[in-house]
Formats: sequence, structure tokens, C-alpha cells
Amino acid sequence: MCAERQIDIMAIVNLTDDSFYAASRCDLDSVVARVGRFIDEGATIIDFGACSTRPGSLPVGEEEEWCRLKPALKAVREAYPHVAISIDTYWASVVEKAYDLIGSFIVNDISAGRMDPLMLPAVGRLGLPYIAMHMRGTPYDMQTLCEYDDVVGEVVEYFCDFEERARVNGLKKWIPDPGFGFAKTIGQNYELMRGLDRLQYPDLLVGVSRKSMIYRVLDITPEESLPATQVLHFHALNHGATILRVHDVAEAARTVALWRRLNG
Repeated sequence: MCAERQIDIMAIVNLTDDSFYAASRCDLDSVVARVGRFIDEGATIIDFGACSTRPGSLPVGEEEEWCRLKPALKAVREAYPHVAISIDTYWASVVEKAYDLIGSFIVNDISAGRMDPLMLPAVGRLGLPYIAMHMRGTPYDMQTLCEYDDVVGEVVEYFCDFEERARVNGLKKWIPDPGFGFAKTIGQNYELMRGLDRLQYPDLLVGVSRKSMIYRVLDITPEESLPATQVLHFHALNHGATILRVHDVAEAARTVALWRRLNG
């Protein structure tokens, strides 16, 4: 637990109309202003998503996803040429088009290359940083895929296997995301949170912001889940998280600041 380690705050920008937290939805008219506010509040990475992956949502397809992403990426890159951009996609074609448009960025793939076999070769060829998330199946069928004897052991083994896939495909830098809320029960999510120390990687992304593992346990709504989100962020920082993927940048930045003060 080193208080001096770099902590990145990844701000969520959803270019959709059906993400589970309505306040995260953003259109082209407001995207530049929202990104500017997130940067002012302390975001170091802006994560664009153009297809909801909440349980019960429907995929939009790679062409529609790119149609939503293209103008937003262009506008934000022109307004903020130095901010780090991440794109939440599992399509290799989206990655290739985005690279042609804005240059290097972080690929944030919930499927760890399993939903598009062309993804890892494309990322390796382009030399992009890559976030690989743990899940089983797809986000559209995951309600039947939650049986684990040891969820932490499953995640550890998953990333051990991914390490070889990354090597074969020439990935230079990849970051694990244990996939809170994806193909896991509420109990398994908390078991995984307690076992984060078993994920011994230089970087670790944790994405729990306002998720059902919070609001269902507390019998509240996503809109009421901000304080409890910060409790889990603080725990994650204590157990190795280096990237917090968040809806609420200012609050996450304050949590990081207090964590540093307590561990300084």
C-alpha cells in the first residue's frame, strides 16, 4: 500500500441513452463541456462508451457504436489534445477507426478480446494500452453464468491465461479489471472486493461506481449511491487499485486525497 503510487481517475462518459445511471448519459452538444469539467475536477483519463453493457441492455453493433463515438472523439481531442482517452469497446474495427482519427488511446474491453477475435491482434499491431476485464459469456447473457467455487481464484486464473494471450498478440501494456457486476452475484462481488490483494499486478482498474452491488444491498437507487461508492473506492485503494473508473470525479479525487493523507 504505497501512498506515492500513481492513481488515475477514469471519468465515465456514456454516449448512450440507456446506461443504468442516467446522469452519466451525454450527447454531442454537451460532451466537450462535460469533459472539461471532469478534467478540472481531477480526471486523468476520459472513458468513452457508446454501447451500454448493463444487464438487460441490447448491443448496438459496431457501425452504430462508431457513429456515436466519432464526432465526440474528434471534438474532445481538438478541445483537449493532451488528455488521455479510453474507449470502452469490444470491436476491433472501432479501435482501428479511432486510432486513425485521434492516434493513441487506451482500449477498455469488457470481453478481454473474446467477443471479437480480431481485437487482440489489432491492439498488438497498433501498440495500444489495453484493459482486459473478467467476465463469462457476454453482458447480454450473464445472468446464468455466476457459478464459481472461488470467484477470486477464477479471476486470478483468468488473468494468468490472458497474460499468455497478450504475449502471443504482442500487447506491450495491459491492465486487469476484475469485472465487478459482470457475471457475478452480489455476494461474489464482495468476496472479490475482499480478495483484491490476490491480484498482484502493477496496475489494477476497479469499477464499482453506483453499481447494483451497492444500491441493492442498501435498498437505495443509483442516484443515492455516491457516499457508499466512495467507501468501496477507499477499500480498493487500500488493496492495490491504481485506476478508479467513476461517474463522480470530484468526489473520487477527494477520496484519493484523503487516502494519501492517511497513508502518507
